[in-house]
Amino acid sequence: MQKLVSFFAVFLFFLATSAHADPMMDDIATLQHAWAKGYYSTPENRQEDYFASLRNQAHQVSEKFPGKAEPLIWEGIITSTLAKYQSIFSAGGTAKDARDLLLEAIRINPDALDGSALTSLGSLYYKVPRFGSFGDYDKAREYLERALKVDPNGIDQNYFYGEFLSIQGDKAGAIAHLKKALAAPPRPGRADADAGRRNEIRQLLDKLSK
Repeated sequence: MQKLVSFFAVFLFFLATSAHADPMMDDIATLQHAWAKGYYSTPENRQEDYFASLRNQAHQVSEKFPGKAEPLIWEGIITSTLAKYQSIFSAGGTAKDARDLLLEAIRINPDALDGSALTSLGSLYYKVPRFGSFGDYDKAREYLERALKVDPNGIDQNYFYGEFLSIQGDKAGAIAHLKKALAAPPRPGRADADAGRRNEIRQLLDKLSK
């Protein structure tokens, strides 16, 4: 009898965990960890090939879950990261692809993943050199401030806005947001990305303090 009860307990636990399983978010988590590994741990001379391959993987996830903002966000983030490591002849087109993916994600659900599409798009507009529609600080501010409204205490939202303010010459504002980013609560399942981001935050704070 005791064995039967134990069996049903395990069976019910399996049903409960299966009911809460989310295949899309499992795939997103895989992309998130792969991005953190590529961005923070992969040698620079291998990063372009790494992110080119990861971009293909992210696109497959987007195709697997059509009409969902979350896969498009991560395909956009990975695509924009790839642009960082490409030559000037390729990076512009890749950055535009990233922009279009993020705009589509925002059209579907601007609040998805705590406004990550807004944050990433804002960073594109100030990080990519001025050509075409990029290098637009007004658009960068608009998207970054919208992201902060979605998640005022987020590590990425405050980091990128702080970095943007530092470029704009607002040292006090930049430091305030960077300190807020450093104090942001840990993101579940994102310890690798959080550790890397906090190192970036400390480096920028040290630079602004000199």
